[in-house]
Amino acid sequence: MSRIISERWQKVEDLIDEFCQTDQVPAIALQLAVGDESRSYFSGRQRISDQADTLSDDAVFLVASITKPIVVSGVLKLLEEGALLLGDRVKRFIPEFGCAGKHGITFRHLMTHTSGLPDMLPDNQELRAANAPLSEFVQQICELTPDEPPGRMVQYQSTGIAILGEVISRITGQSCADYLRQTLFEPLQMNDTSLGLTEEWMLGDNPRVTRITEIRIPEELDVEAHWDWNSSYWRRFGAPWGGLLTTPADLSKFAGMLRAGGRFKDQQILSPQTIREATRDQLPSIAGLSVAARQGKGWGLGWQIVSASNSDYYGDLLSRSAFGHGGATGTVFWVDPELNASAVILTTEPQEPHGRFLSLITNRIVASIEPG
Repeated sequence: MSRIISERWQKVEDLIDEFCQTDQVPAIALQLAVGDESRSYFSGRQRISDQADTLSDDAVFLVASITKPIVVSGVLKLLEEGALLLGDRVKRFIPEFGCAGKHGITFRHLMTHTSGLPDMLPDNQELRAANAPLSEFVQQICELTPDEPPGRMVQYQSTGIAILGEVISRITGQSCADYLRQTLFEPLQMNDTSLGLTEEWMLGDNPRVTRITEIRIPEELDVEAHWDWNSSYWRRFGAPWGGLLTTPADLSKFAGMLRAGGRFKDQQILSPQTIREATRDQLPSIAGLSVAARQGKGWGLGWQIVSASNSDYYGDLLSRSAFGHGGATGTVFWVDPELNASAVILTTEPQEPHGRFLSLITNRIVASIEPG
């Protein structure tokens, strides 16, 4: 059975401390699980401007695009319940979506980034600057013309995940946030996880809102404080493509469920077959997608399949069966079935486009594991 080698693990902690003490990364939180063992480590500061504000072990992070496969998991829950099929056209559930060349887009296309939709709306920044509601984003996505017909290209697209969140609402009559909380977060005892900041998080002697870490916003993003990642607007927005607030411990429970074939304690959250389907490369089975179009890419249902040619965020040493997702705020989540290991690395330093610090940490983590 795989295990953590203690003296090698110390080098993981040393590297994290080096990044934080030299202010290359303001804060780093790590949760690792290997077999039945687990290790966690926290370094850095909670607030960018306060050198004395030490990162707490219950710190909450905005994990950006790690949100995407969580939302997809919610849709897969509906699939298991007989509410939809992967091959269903999305317009069946959102009729106004089926215009401007989008009538053929299916759920499989949205989950595998093969819909042809762009990543963001053309006026994404203007909408955020105006503090527009999620409904306005959804309306404009429904009016979009795709860059290519579905199934012809692999193009990362947040807009498609926004539509999946809307489908959840249309089918269940609940907000995407409420549905995920009831069907995934509560059964998994992810008590410090929410899609967007809620009123409940503002209450109590130790409100969760005070535990949210501050992200260092790069100057080149050219955003205003009233709508950046740290703003009240964006924290409350609950973007299905990037608005999840959570902790390393909570995300590690989700990872443990995936490693256990969808099971958490005495509950089967998702079926083993659903997990297998979600974490295998779907691109070879997308009709019309050429070998050249999928070269160097791998997508399951919401999850990125790690390979030697798409190792950004994941380092160089994970097994070829590994899968996960990164986030623009400086976060990564991965599961390696061959190592029987999973890791959650959350930082407050955006690392686009390559996730260099996350990759360096992952390499050192993998080097600390003795395979079983």
